[in-house]
Amino acid sequence: MNRAITPDSLMPYIGTALLIIAGSFFFPQILTFDYLTQQLQIAAFLGLLATGATIVILLGHIDLSVPWVLTGAAILSTALVGSGDPLLTALAVPAALAFGALIGIVNGIGVAVLRIPSMVWTLAINSILLGLAVLNTGGFNPKGEASPLMVSMASGRVLGLPMSFLIWMAVCAVITLFLIRTPFGRYLRSIGYNEKATFLSGVSTPSVVFAAFALAGMCSAMGGVLLAGYANQAYQSMGDPFLLPTIAAVVIGGTSILGGRGGLFGTVGGALFITLLTSILSVMQIGDAWKSIVFGVIILAMLLFQTMRKGAHA
Repeated sequence: MNRAITPDSLMPYIGTALLIIAGSFFFPQILTFDYLTQQLQIAAFLGLLATGATIVILLGHIDLSVPWVLTGAAILSTALVGSGDPLLTALAVPAALAFGALIGIVNGIGVAVLRIPSMVWTLAINSILLGLAVLNTGGFNPKGEASPLMVSMASGRVLGLPMSFLIWMAVCAVITLFLIRTPFGRYLRSIGYNEKATFLSGVSTPSVVFAAFALAGMCSAMGGVLLAGYANQAYQSMGDPFLLPTIAAVVIGGTSILGGRGGLFGTVGGALFITLLTSILSVMQIGDAWKSIVFGVIILAMLLFQTMRKGAHA
């Protein structure tokens, strides 16, 4: 399904509106401009990760290396800034994006060339990146700091709107045009439907897989750069809390976990819904354990809903 807006993709927006209405009865500040723009700022961090995850899931694969691609990019960028060299400081953001693209290509090689299931390969890459980070830092928080550019990207505002949100929207717009206007988008969904048939039709499926995982890696790296700018530092395991919410945002947004169907419009709504839900649960002083349970239940409910819809249309 190539339509940008579908009933499934509208569900998270409806859910977000209901959360705002229901939450306003217990937390009136939820209706203020400052609170809502703050949620947009925080949603951008998750949204960038979910944007990359959507591309991979459209292929029918999954990327579990998101936490340490994010953390690795944050550590690399802040280390370059912390060196004090103006040239290295200027290269901090590009180097982080290049790191994300490189890890994405490595993931693509494992999936497309070595034919190892993406869940297994990307989980192993995540573990390797964790080990390399620990070896590099000795298990302590890495040294370094965010550059003024990184801080501005994460916390700056333009016409009252968070810069991080505008960056997220720009990334979504560019990738959406790329998916709609180029053969890559058609090939991406085609591989998600039936990779073997797409390959036999003459499409270089490994190239598409490489590009998809590289884009996903860059999105995760950008998320790491923004988080480092937001916290003004990088720290161990800063990406760990984002894996489940990232997948939840994609699934809630109507992208089929089996690939071939979905898009970024729904993912944006999913990220907004998850961010607002997390904020409301925090206001209600719900513990992290219950938050994880809620996210898990939401993912299962959406998977069941997608399965039922697929069966109804079969």
